[in-house]
Amino acid sequence: SKRGVVSHPQESDNLWWDAFATEFFEDDATLTLTFCLEDGPKRYTIGRTLIPRYFRSIFEGGVTELYYSLKHPKESFHNTSITLDCDQCTMVTHHGKPMYTKVCTDGRLILEFTFDDLMRIKSWHFAVRAHRELIPRSVVAMHSQQDPGMVETLSKNITRQGITNHTLNYLRLCVILEPMQELMSRHKAYALSPRDCLKTTLFQKWQRMVAPP
Repeated sequence: SKRGVVSHPQESDNLWWDAFATEFFEDDATLTLTFCLEDGPKRYTIGRTLIPRYFRSIFEGGVTELYYSLKHPKESFHNTSITLDCDQCTMVTHHGKPMYTKVCTDGRLILEFTFDDLMRIKSWHFAVRAHRELIPRSVVAMHSQQDPGMVETLSKNITRQGITNHTLNYLRLCVILEPMQELMSRHKAYALSPRDCLKTTLFQKWQRMVAPP
């Protein structure tokens, strides 16, 4: 079954992605991705405010269509939440450039939903195992005829573990942005100067450390 098909034109703006995240994710939701690159295992966790840009980055990185295919997902019910655990999840992305490519990223997807009327996602964890990049034979034939040197280009991957460079760069940026979210929300809420925001945040963190509840 294909759940949560996401397809939206490129001119989509922040408001659309924010509305998308509000509809499907809790206000305190987290999204975690784990995968292995050449230099070792990676783990990125981002909070609710950075989730819209994560999905947007996928499309900005040249993806024209995205969906998740789940085989034999297991559901378990708890008091306040429902967990969906799928060991055979495939994230499928269609790329238009440099030529049509279908990328299948296999892994385990664990979703925790809040057990209420909205059933929004509280936590999302996708652990990538492997990926395959598929180019239709007709596309290969067409490009090979036009440019014999194209075969070498065709054999190179356009993603790393199914993730585009655009999204990878965004995840790396999130490592810096995530700790700043508390400062940003405080700055918005209390109209304090950046310096005062930092002071009060650090003071509260220090208080929590000195006098734990």
